Amino acid sequence: MQRKTDRRRGVLLDTHIWIRLQSGAPTLSRAALHAIDAATARRSVFVPLISVWEIAMLTTKKRLQFDRPVRRWVEEALDKPGLELLPFTTDIAIEAALLPEPMHKDPADRIIVASAHIEGLTLITADRPMLSYAKSAGLRCIQG
Repeated sequence: MQRKTDRRRGVLLDTHIWIRLQSGAPTLSRAALHAIDAATARRSVFVPLISVWEIAMLTTKKRLQFDRPVRRWVEEALDKPGLELLPFTTDIAIEAALLPEPMHKDPADRIIVASAHIEGLTLITADRPMLSYAKSAGLRCIQG
């Protein structure tokens, strides 16, 4: 098993939050923007590796489009100061599989929630099922 790290002052961005943040969309909540700004100053804003896969899949299915190739968009988005790619670990994989109800079955969402839990990060999402699960499970979460 891999060792759990404590990043309690960091945030983990859900895929759609990362996309909105990179596009400069002003639609993020004030609380989310404040948490992201504070975590950026500490170099502790994390994007789960599964989000890269999810974005690539969405572009392949034409459900998401960028003004440049997806590989370039991801590389540029990951090159922002204070932002770090969070790897998909053995502990995260197991935790994602073992999440109890009412967590829904979407594998990417399960991996994102498990990543926040295992790494001790505050999850930023606007996904209602994820917010509901976080509240019931005591996972720190900010509505994006």
